Amino acid sequence: MIFDYPILLSIAVFVLLVLSAWFGAAVLSSRRDPAEDIDDDFGMILAATLTLLGLIIGFSFSMAISRYDQRKNLEEEEANAIGTAYVRADLLPAADAARVRALLKDYVDVRMEFYLSRGGEDLGNIAARRAKLQADLWTTLQGPAAAQPTAVMALVVKGMNDVLNAQGYTQAAWWNRIPHAAWLLMLIIAICSNVLLGYGTHRTKAARRLLLVIPLVVSISFLLIADIDSPRGGVIHVNPLNLKRLADSLRPTSP
Repeated sequence: MIFDYPILLSIAVFVLLVLSAWFGAAVLSSRRDPAEDIDDDFGMILAATLTLLGLIIGFSFSMAISRYDQRKNLEEEEANAIGTAYVRADLLPAADAARVRALLKDYVDVRMEFYLSRGGEDLGNIAARRAKLQADLWTTLQGPAAAQPTAVMALVVKGMNDVLNAQGYTQAAWWNRIPHAAWLLMLIIAICSNVLLGYGTHRTKAARRLLLVIPLVVSISFLLIADIDSPRGGVIHVNPLNLKRLADSLRPTSP
């Protein structure tokens, strides 16, 4: 999907918008009757179109930022849930507690790999390892929970349930992207704006060179929005700092 490659998306948008401006300047402008006085009406339409484009870009940027913040917050919640479950494992029998703590240490490493992975086949391996660890953790709790159905054991089970739910919420947040329809509408408005710009531009070389400004600015906006919206593409990612800190705290310190 091109939205996972912000640089390619930006280049494609820039080329498309330059062609749109050229079409307005070279094709539509040549058919305009010089005797017609449409400067006032045209200026009003152009200003309204550019204003709408700016609003749509701002709205899309806000959508991308909110999704990025959601992914960051859920990473923190996931680390807190795992840390709580690790502490509550002390309430289990010694053998089961040691087993749960060992599984949670591996689980933290797998979750960090999920955040740091840039996609590809390794995502399938990470998902398989994560599912196995979740199944092992739940299986390990089933025996003690069935043998001792107490309030204390319910607390341990709830902590583990929070760990499993946190992973599901995180995955849902990573799937929650800007809708394709929003991208399409933003692109259509950008094309219309550049066609109007070309149509109203004078035929001098200096004026024609100015037609590159709006396509460049809009393509950079597309680049930034796509980079923030893509969990794995581009350069702006959620760094699992909380999971890293948790993993370091769970490792035994050297004497």
